[in-house]
Amino acid sequence: MPQATDAEILRRAVNENRIIVTNDKDFGEMIFRGEHSHCGVILLRLRDEQGKNKVKVLANVLAQIGSRLPHRYVVATEIGFRVR
Repeated sequence: MPQATDAEILRRAVNENRIIVTNDKDFGEMIFRGEHSHCGVILLRLRDEQGKNKVKVLANVLAQIGSRLPHRYVVATEIGFRVR
């Protein structure tokens, strides 16, 4: 959805029961300050933005907390992650 607004992406993700994977901190603002509903967000805060590194970090998150991801906000880095 390249031309979609963040609100449209969030709304569609909720309608389709999907978790958003993003580099965009605006989703956190929408969820925590705007109190928008969500099915889950993984915010990637990476030093190395190459696809291979993104896959590695996501695989780590999924392996450790995959079953707990729905309706959680996760901030993931190369070092680890935190869940809200």
